[in-house]
Amino acid sequence: MKRLLHTIDFSPSRDTLYFLGDLVNRGPDSLGVLRQLRQWSGSAHALLGNHDIHLLAVHAGILPLHASDTVQDVLNAPDAADLMDWLRDRPFAFHEHGWLMVHAGVLPSWDMAQTLDLSQELHMALTDANWVEQLRALFGSQPAHWRDDWPRTERLRVAVNALTRMRLCSADGEMEFKTKDNIEAAPPGFMPWFDVPNRRTANVPVAFGHWSTLAGLQRPDLLALDTGCVWGGSLSAAEINPQGDVSRVVHSDCSQTILGSSKDN
Repeated sequence: MKRLLHTIDFSPSRDTLYFLGDLVNRGPDSLGVLRQLRQWSGSAHALLGNHDIHLLAVHAGILPLHASDTVQDVLNAPDAADLMDWLRDRPFAFHEHGWLMVHAGVLPSWDMAQTLDLSQELHMALTDANWVEQLRALFGSQPAHWRDDWPRTERLRVAVNALTRMRLCSADGEMEFKTKDNIEAAPPGFMPWFDVPNRRTANVPVAFGHWSTLAGLQRPDLLALDTGCVWGGSLSAAEINPQGDVSRVVHSDCSQTILGSSKDN
C-alpha cells in the first residue's frame, strides 16, 4: 500500500482515497493499514469487505480464527476496541464522483438508490448497541436471492452477501458462492453479476474489488480493482478526474509479500 501511494503521489491534504474493502487479512500488516486509514479519516474512506466482516465476527466471538488468518496483530493490539469501533462504522457502498463503489457486487434487481439504502441499513445494524447479535444474524448463504418482502434479517443477509461476497448470479438474481475462479468457470445458468441482462445499475459506472481473477477488468462503466495482490499480483488504484473519468490505473507489485498459505474467502 505504501509503494502504491508513493507511486500515485498521494497527499492527504490534497487527495481523497476510496478503499473498496478487505482492508485486513492475508497481508503483512493489517494493523498498520487500519491505523493509517483511521489517521487519514478526512481523506481516506473505506468500504467493508468480507474479510473485514470476518475480523469483526472473530473480535466479537461469533467466529473462530481460520488457520490462514493474519489478523492476530489487530486482535491483540492495545487499541483493538477503538479500531473495531472504527471498522464497523464503515459503509458498504459509496456513490462518489459518478461512481457506485462496492466491495463485491450489486444484485441486478437493485438500482443505485436501493443499493445505497441497503448499505445504510447494514451500517445501522453494525453501529447499533446490539450490533453483535445483529452481525451474528448476517452469516449464512440463504436466502440466495432478493425479495422486497423478506423479513429484515433475511433482507440484510442477502444484502451483505451481495455487497461483500457475490461474484456470480443467475438471470433472475440467484447468487452462487462456491465458484471463485475466472468467468469461464461459472456453472451453467450463472454469469458475472455485472453481465446479467437488464441489470438496473447498468447505466451507473461501478467500481468493485473482491474478484481477483478478473485481472483488473475495465470497461467504460465497470472497474474491477482487485488484481490479486495476495497471490503475488499487484495492488491497484484508479485515478478519477473531476469529470468522473478514469485518468489512469496504477499498479504496485506485491510479489515480495505473498503468503504461501493464503486462501481466498
